[in-house]
Amino acid sequence: GREELERQFKAGERSFKQISDDLWGSLDIPFDDGLKSISENMELDKDFKAFHDFCLNNKIPFNIISAGLKPILKRVLDDFIGEEAASNIDIVANDAEIDPEGHAWKPIWKHQTPTGHDKDVSITEYKEALKLESEDGTVPMIIFIGDGVSDLAAAKHADTLFARRGLALEEYCLQHRIPYYPYDTFADIQKEIINIAKIDDRKTKGEGLPSNFNPRANLWRKASSKTAVPKVF
Repeated sequence: GREELERQFKAGERSFKQISDDLWGSLDIPFDDGLKSISENMELDKDFKAFHDFCLNNKIPFNIISAGLKPILKRVLDDFIGEEAASNIDIVANDAEIDPEGHAWKPIWKHQTPTGHDKDVSITEYKEALKLESEDGTVPMIIFIGDGVSDLAAAKHADTLFARRGLALEEYCLQHRIPYYPYDTFADIQKEIINIAKIDDRKTKGEGLPSNFNPRANLWRKASSKTAVPKVF
């Protein structure tokens, strides 16, 4: 059962990818019915929609990087915040092949690594397309929001890091002395980003490098003056 799979993962006997293949492969339910079941059992942050609206209104690019399956994430977002709003979010995740009758759910892993989607690898894949400076020398602040094990490596590549209180990412930050902002809901994040933006603008006047510049975040930056705003992942 699920408890045994969790034990195998913690013991290092099997990888996240191997266990996920078994879990997804065990499903025998049409996609729509599966989504209904997921939606009924999924607890979504009620403040997420307001936070996304805040990003849109302030022209802050918002992206999702996930170890999950893109078709599911897209449908959940469409249902939760509406298709039009969700179309503004770029989802970087694993794909999936799902039998029309739901007899087989097969993840199409983004990377052939133990995690299936190595977020560090995603960063390096974009490295050629991302540059440090824009045409006028202004670069965006990189904000990363996470909570779980799959966020640990990627978290080091942000200027500003938010870790959900009490979960794996926060524990990792405390153990490795990585600066971060704890949060419980997206409302907490929104308030803090407003404060961070005010401080950054006061220090930099909107020019050059962010006041809390992290060289590792170079890999996330796009070389365009149009992206000289915070970017949220």
